[in-house]
Amino acid sequence: MTELRCRISATVEAETAERLRGEPDSHTAPGGEGPEGEHTEDEGSAAPDGTEGKELQDEDGVKEQEAQEKEEEAEGVDSHESPVKTPRGISNSVFLQRLVKLFFGCLAAVACGMLYAIYLSTYHDRKFWFSSRQELEREITFQGGSGLYYYYYKRMLTAPSFERGFYELTIDNRTVSGQTINAVERLSLYPELITSFIYRVTGSQDLMEPIYFYIGAVFGLQAVYVTALFVSSWVMSGTWVAGMLAVAWYVINRPDTTKVEHAIPLRDNWALPYFSCQVAALTGFLSNKINSATEMFCYLTMSATTFTFLLVWEHSHYVLFIQGLCLFLLDSFDLVPSRKMADIHKVYLSSLFLAYLFQFQNPALLSSPLLSLLISSVLARYFQQNMKMGPLVARLMKLFLHFYLVFTTGITFSYLVKKLIPVSESDFILKFFEVKFGLNTTTDFVTNFLLCQESFQTPVQDFFLRLTQASVLPFYFLVLFVCLLSTLQTIYRRLSGEPMKTNLRLEDGRIGEQPEVIYHVFHTLLFGGLAMVFEGMKYLWTPYVCMFTAFGVCSPDLWMTVFRWLKLKSIHPVVLALILSTAVPTIIGFSLWREYFPRVLAELSELQEFYDPDTVELMSWIKTQAPMAAVFAGSPQLLGTVKLCSGWAVTSLPLYSDINLLRRSEDTYQVYAMRSAEDVYKILTSHKTNYVIIEESICNELSHNKGCRIKDLLDISNGHVVYDRGEIYSFSKHGRFCQEIKMNYSPYTNYFTRVFWNRSYHVYKVNSVISFQY
Repeated sequence: MTELRCRISATVEAETAERLRGEPDSHTAPGGEGPEGEHTEDEGSAAPDGTEGKELQDEDGVKEQEAQEKEEEAEGVDSHESPVKTPRGISNSVFLQRLVKLFFGCLAAVACGMLYAIYLSTYHDRKFWFSSRQELEREITFQGGSGLYYYYYKRMLTAPSFERGFYELTIDNRTVSGQTINAVERLSLYPELITSFIYRVTGSQDLMEPIYFYIGAVFGLQAVYVTALFVSSWVMSGTWVAGMLAVAWYVINRPDTTKVEHAIPLRDNWALPYFSCQVAALTGFLSNKINSATEMFCYLTMSATTFTFLLVWEHSHYVLFIQGLCLFLLDSFDLVPSRKMADIHKVYLSSLFLAYLFQFQNPALLSSPLLSLLISSVLARYFQQNMKMGPLVARLMKLFLHFYLVFTTGITFSYLVKKLIPVSESDFILKFFEVKFGLNTTTDFVTNFLLCQESFQTPVQDFFLRLTQASVLPFYFLVLFVCLLSTLQTIYRRLSGEPMKTNLRLEDGRIGEQPEVIYHVFHTLLFGGLAMVFEGMKYLWTPYVCMFTAFGVCSPDLWMTVFRWLKLKSIHPVVLALILSTAVPTIIGFSLWREYFPRVLAELSELQEFYDPDTVELMSWIKTQAPMAAVFAGSPQLLGTVKLCSGWAVTSLPLYSDINLLRRSEDTYQVYAMRSAEDVYKILTSHKTNYVIIEESICNELSHNKGCRIKDLLDISNGHVVYDRGEIYSFSKHGRFCQEIKMNYSPYTNYFTRVFWNRSYHVYKVNSVISFQY
């Protein structure tokens, strides 16, 4: 209420000053400028009709106003909040209010981030009983094969020196059988390199175990994540209450905003906090209400976080491409100064260049759609110098031509780069999208296997139901509708030749003329469209839905825009907008606290049982019984755990962005197909396999979606199926390998020998005394 009272008083003072400015001073002479006739001109020198005097007076008033605006801009005072030069006492009071507001806002942002990190750490310990487990059991909690990244962190710590460990990773022949890979480039291991270096340099060996330092770094980045969301919502709305509401919604919708609970070491858990900081810096950089020092700070922050984001995640350039499309639309509709767009292009190009060098000349960055977009937009702008000039129809035609030039030039550039620098994944990605959107069909195992992954499927209805129950989705549609409609009005004004206002006032009711708001409208639309197609994109969209919705309900500009459309006159619209921008988030926050706060406390107090004795037994056997030179084959997720717990070489890795590793995974999955013992033996020995692990959960998988079971995908790929009235029937002259080998009869016993088994796993040694001519 204190903040609301301050905002209302500031608005009333500004309106009073503006009213006084419009009234003539009773102590001023008719032609003079000062009180009691000071600096007055000779009345006889004026024109008879007073026209010349009026023009001079208007000119002087314009000059005075321009000088005053320059003075206010130099002092860092927003013109829409202080339209006239106020007395020193009022200026000091406003400055003190802003300082107090900034202090409490920063304190709230840091507190939200720290509390969220503590919450994650406590919840993780309660869920996995982490502090009471042995080292092997702790490592198994890294689910989905994500523990592979932690293995390299441990390996860097056991190396004689950081330099020696880094060199060994660049020529790694101990991970994938029969291959020497650059693990730093292939797996984007810079987070592990940096974390291990800090662990060494800071002497944390005496303070905590390596695994606690590692997961603490991830949880600390999640604190940075929510703090950046807080700042973004705060910058756009002008109140830190919006930041607190954004963080509350983020935590409540945690299953749809982050994957950190299930798989801590994943690359996106390391990368998305940097992207959030980059978006926050970009939001401030686009704003018209910042001074030069703040703009430079935002620019430097944006540069550092963009480079880091590109460095730690192999898919980051696709995310930045979507962001680049948003900025391209802002620039095309002339909604942001050309100077700022040129600076943003410099950030993108310099970050791509540095990331290209640090990632060992990664060709994927040269053929990335982001680089194609940047080069094509620069070339199109060079050939269309006067694109933003002319009447409405002419500007529309120029705009369509601009879009055509940009996209055709970008596609041509990408095609030429791929011809000069072949990228093995390019054709596969195109084929994947063709099948995804129903333009083609395929029996290829890898393509169908990826399409069956949860991240590449369309989101289920439960996702939208959860967002609706948390009250995010209804308010999101309201905020999006108002901001989008106001943005379309702004675009129409710009195309009609009306200049964009940079000194907006609250009573103007034009929220769509704020560049940072327009950017986030495009941002949420593009990422939201992708989230409707790929469920994995919800982790990029939902956090900004929480932030954008919190900004909207807490922004007086949004409510004032609605009142201007409704032409509200019965109640003062400015005062009502300020009241609603405080009352609505207060009511939402109270309802969320009442409903969800007990649930959060219950999650922290509930002890969950997570224990996998079969996997622990398997890993213990591998560490104690298998020779160090052994090579293991199995599912990629299990092999990631094998690599983490034992360090032994494997035939494949749980990395779905590498087509070569996916093909190797297809070969090892053949143990679940209807193939002969001789065929499977040849495939495994071609990868120098010594042991193969068969999982009961895959061999006897029961699922409602039969077409996405591993054995179904293999039958389709191998041609061992027949379709009849929508049903899939399998046929082959051989039984399913994973079931037949358990019978222990010839010819399976000639090729394989069972050496370990429990309820979940069967381990077979690949016999080396039998050889075949192929």
